[in-house]
Amino acid sequence: MGRNADMNDAVLKVEHLTKRYPVKKGVFGRTGAYVHALEDVSFEVHRGETFAIVGESGCGKSTTGKCVLRLTEPTEGTVTLDGEDFTSLKGEDLTRARQKMKLIFQDPYSSLNPRMTVADIIAEPIDIAGTYKTRAERDARVEQIMQAVGLDLAYKYRYPHEFSGGQRQRIGIARALAVKPKLIVCDEPVSALDVSIQAQVLNLLDDLKEQFGLTYLFIAHGLNVVKHVSDRVGVMYLGKMMEIAPKKALYADPLSPYTQALLSAIPSVDPAAKRERIILEGDVPSPIDPPAGCRFAGRCFAKVEGCDEVAPPLVEVKPDHQCACHRYDEGGPGTAQVG
Repeated sequence: MGRNADMNDAVLKVEHLTKRYPVKKGVFGRTGAYVHALEDVSFEVHRGETFAIVGESGCGKSTTGKCVLRLTEPTEGTVTLDGEDFTSLKGEDLTRARQKMKLIFQDPYSSLNPRMTVADIIAEPIDIAGTYKTRAERDARVEQIMQAVGLDLAYKYRYPHEFSGGQRQRIGIARALAVKPKLIVCDEPVSALDVSIQAQVLNLLDDLKEQFGLTYLFIAHGLNVVKHVSDRVGVMYLGKMMEIAPKKALYADPLSPYTQALLSAIPSVDPAAKRERIILEGDVPSPIDPPAGCRFAGRCFAKVEGCDEVAPPLVEVKPDHQCACHRYDEGGPGTAQVG
């Protein structure tokens, strides 16, 4: 748990978040099916912590982030931001609340306007929010943030094409910080960067977290990256949350068979730290026609009776350690088979 985190103070609370995209068919564009991108996803992000969401491509990580920010409207469920029902807000109330939550994009090359200078890119959220009354206040805030993210003030009037990927991502981080948000959604912020630059950006995010008292929702597909930045981790598979636990507990004692398989795939040069490789058979089911029971049942090496028919609930197995698996579902399918 991060030094500033308070387990009883949730900046973000996501409850039963569901997102289904209609699939149009025929000449008249009738809805023939739905892509089940998210199904009944719930979690909390506590003040001062980094909550990471991991999983393979297409599992719903980025969709979760977009629904939390309401860049995509959820089909069902609620998002509570700092005690306020964010999903019900409209108009000026929504604009005001969005100042508390910002996004760092995955791709630093396409997320910056090539026709705007660095100073204008960073100041754009300030201009929209009307946070500062004078040009001098605005410029002072831009310079403060540039220094905080390690950008030379001489870069103020340069354009994005004049910078490397790592520098562009620093500009994107500075833009996210401009209006002093309480929560920042980091959507795979280092996946498009060279490995040597990734560590610099991750260290910067950690420093900024301490300096500005930030809270992060960190989306990534690599458990090796998450291990260095997170306080708690949520593991997703095919639109469902499979396991939520503090980082140390998740890496030391993963409960979900899917999490166990993911961790076994991480390469290690330390023989003592190596795990027995778990090879998953079969393919990921289609999100258009997901399994009726556990989403992972068709590939699971520890399947018990009932996994194919009934979806397991996300239950607390250990203190602050939740898992969606019938092996831990008291009174649920397959309970008698757990040795």
